[in-house]
Amino acid sequence: MTSTTPQARSDKFLLTAEQLEQFGAELDAIRHRVIADLGEEDATYIRNVVKAQRAFEVAGRALFYLPPAWPLAVASLSVSKILDNMEIGHNVMHGQYDWMGDPGLSSRMYEWDNVCPSDQWKVSHNHIHHTYTNILDKDRDIGYGILRMDEDQEWRPYYLGNPVYAFLLMTFFEWGVALHDLEVDEIFAGNKTWAETAPLHAGLLRKIRRQALKDYLIFPALTGPLFVPTLAGNAVANLVRNVWAFNIIFCGHFPAGVSTFTIEETENETRGGWYYRQLLGSANITGSKLFHVMSGNLSHQIEHHLFPDIPARRYPEIAAEVQEICERYGLPYNTGPLHKQLGSVAKKILRLALPNRLPWHRKAESDDLAGAPVTASAA
Repeated sequence: MTSTTPQARSDKFLLTAEQLEQFGAELDAIRHRVIADLGEEDATYIRNVVKAQRAFEVAGRALFYLPPAWPLAVASLSVSKILDNMEIGHNVMHGQYDWMGDPGLSSRMYEWDNVCPSDQWKVSHNHIHHTYTNILDKDRDIGYGILRMDEDQEWRPYYLGNPVYAFLLMTFFEWGVALHDLEVDEIFAGNKTWAETAPLHAGLLRKIRRQALKDYLIFPALTGPLFVPTLAGNAVANLVRNVWAFNIIFCGHFPAGVSTFTIEETENETRGGWYYRQLLGSANITGSKLFHVMSGNLSHQIEHHLFPDIPARRYPEIAAEVQEICERYGLPYNTGPLHKQLGSVAKKILRLALPNRLPWHRKAESDDLAGAPVTASAA
């Protein structure tokens, strides 16, 4: 097989075929070492997180019976939903804990607190996104079929609403994820029909019904005369989870300095080339240990894209090693605090609402790249 070097947006990030092979071998060595070291400490960790998540949910549900404790109830339930989706659901469904042989932590059996069915999410996320990360016209997570998040996405007047669409996607993020597999954007564009998505409808409707009954009927009804404040509390907890997940995910995928690739640039891609693309198409967020847990360690999005099947709790311990490898090869290691990454994402959403040909548009892009929170050595 003929190897080719993936092309980033800037030539200074290029590696030769030989360097790519060496780069891939070093990252493979990290992966093999960590997998060989998995054991009881990892199993205990995830089981403790599950216990904490359940405790927060029970506390939240119970506190709704005490009207003055409504803010505490919402906060507790919000933490429960974030842990369930981020540190547990996302990571378990990646197969990070399949080696334990625990049915409750099996990627094949786990169902999360979200309107998107886990089996559908695993297709759009585990397979499509992680295989074709940041490849234009292949990775549907670039803009989620709604937003313009890259210069090379053809501009249309529709994208003038980019900031509004981003706000709505953030607010109703679990619904955006649920509709992702249906490719609603392709349906509205006339490239696909509802009939073609028929196999997904039953599972999606079943999951929506289950979530709606749980959060907006059964649990509120159990609080009797407190039905309305309990329903409102559940809705707010879902909103908090949606906003948090959206911001963490977008800061890991779309801040300044993150590269995209064309299909042609990734033809005949080697293992080293795949690692290269994952690195350049990702960004990290710095923060405390608690912050990393609450983000499902997707604050280490670089390590997650490099090693999606390694338990996420291991990402912080290998991050320094990955960064050192990047420095030796002259590759960027895009990392920065939440406010900086989020700010660059917001600027990109606003800028890409407008056509590329505007004079200030290209200057803004250049300024963003120059000021991107990237740690790298010169190539």
